[in-house]
Amino acid sequence: MATVTQETAIPTGVWKSDPIHSSVGFSVKHMVVATFRGAFTDFEITLDNSDGEPRLYGAVRVPSVDVRDETLKGHLLAPDFFDAERTPELRFTSTDIRTEDGELVVDGELEIKGTNRPVQARGTIVGPVENIGGKEGVGIDLSTTVDRREYGLDWNAELPKGGFAVENDVTLNVHLELAKEE
Repeated sequence: MATVTQETAIPTGVWKSDPIHSSVGFSVKHMVVATFRGAFTDFEITLDNSDGEPRLYGAVRVPSVDVRDETLKGHLLAPDFFDAERTPELRFTSTDIRTEDGELVVDGELEIKGTNRPVQARGTIVGPVENIGGKEGVGIDLSTTVDRREYGLDWNAELPKGGFAVENDVTLNVHLELAKEE
């Protein structure tokens, strides 16, 4: 498996996420002792390097949050968290994409619940490669950690013997298989 090196250029063209082979997820420490994981199942992400100025941008539909519990999902969609009725999408737009020491680095603006904040995600890029169907594909894996309170996701509950129900730092993970548009 090839990974990006400093000399590897971001591939030219426009690349769209494959919703079947891509994922957008999050993880957060829960009740002090465990890591809780969730995902969003409805999203569109594009890598556009058609003009030599690479950009990565996308939108995630908040109502598609998947946490395997309808009561918890309802709470996440409520104003305490994502407020899906008023802000039905999370958005990301890159401001810079580069490689550093073999690692893909993406700076950009993340919008959650109507609040934009700068973030930096780090990860890998693989490809382009030709798949079994004869189409070109690129793989991108990125991760970043944000303080959910900076986006207005403030709800929490103190535990009886100390600590809180939900940690403030949330790790966001994006695993993308992107297909080149023809």
